[in-house]
Amino acid sequence: MNATAFDAAQMDALANRYADIVLDNLSRPYPYASHHVETSLQDRPSPQELHPAFHTSFDWHSCVHMTWLGVSLLEHGLDAGRDAALRAALDANLTADNLAVEGAYLLANPSWERPYGWGWLARLAAAAGTSRDGQIRGWGASLVPLVDVVASLVAGWTAKAEFPVRHGLHTNAAFGLGMMLDAFRVLGRVEAAAVCEKAALGWFNNDAGWPGQWEMSGQDFLSPGLSEADLMARILGAEAFAAWFAGFLPGLAVDARILAKATVTDESDGYLAHLNGLNLTRAGQIIRIRKALCAAADTAATGAVVDVLGDALGPLLAAGMESVMTEEFMSSHWLASFAWDALLSAG
Repeated sequence: MNATAFDAAQMDALANRYADIVLDNLSRPYPYASHHVETSLQDRPSPQELHPAFHTSFDWHSCVHMTWLGVSLLEHGLDAGRDAALRAALDANLTADNLAVEGAYLLANPSWERPYGWGWLARLAAAAGTSRDGQIRGWGASLVPLVDVVASLVAGWTAKAEFPVRHGLHTNAAFGLGMMLDAFRVLGRVEAAAVCEKAALGWFNNDAGWPGQWEMSGQDFLSPGLSEADLMARILGAEAFAAWFAGFLPGLAVDARILAKATVTDESDGYLAHLNGLNLTRAGQIIRIRKALCAAADTAATGAVVDVLGDALGPLLAAGMESVMTEEFMSSHWLASFAWDALLSAG
């Protein structure tokens, strides 16, 4: 299986199935992991009080990216019933009043959801704000103040953080920066995009010899190395990126652990289930990295790396796509977003 194996009819079928997953998520208030730091015995608000726009899907960031998925699926096109149901669910959540509460919470808790939740929020705003659909663009307009908040937060964070976070979980610096950079560019936020670029170059431009055989740890849903390369591919020109990647992952072979398909032994264990997501995020990152390398000069060395990445892609994507179709909520509250992201990258 390769990343281009999905024809239009298959994509339409997947879009409708994924819409059902989004609708299920947006209607599930519990279980919910609020991650709210209580300041007193009385400080025990409900998830809906804290997050009126994003209070389902197990946790805040999952609700944000399930909302992004819903917007993306509407943009792709759904059957009439699912389209109407999804519009109603999103319209009830993405009101200006609800989003004002969300923005105030982010400002009051400036390190909360950094940078993963910030990245998905910016990406949601970019998808909505540039939609061809008037109703969706209206949600994008309501999200503009939150983009302002995220832009200010990322500027403050990158100005004071001496080192990036390099692991395979939510606080990974490269993954969050990559999503924010894309979103800010789409939205024409030149200054905010420049902040992300400056941080990426300062943190990662001199990296070499990444220990790809050390990946993965037992609960990763991101590859730290591929996340970093995926970010740098967005910033460096084609030739510069090819040279950087050759030094970052020298001698990359198809049996490298950084490219290996992961297996989940207990899908009900939320941390072990992360490995299903790792297959999908690795697939999406490999697709984007290969595109960047293919834009560089056609050399034997670059061609060999492109082939290695291509050989690794099929098993990762096949395993990841299969894992999305599950009744286990520890997987169904998030995996479809990453599957759709990989498919969009392949388009």
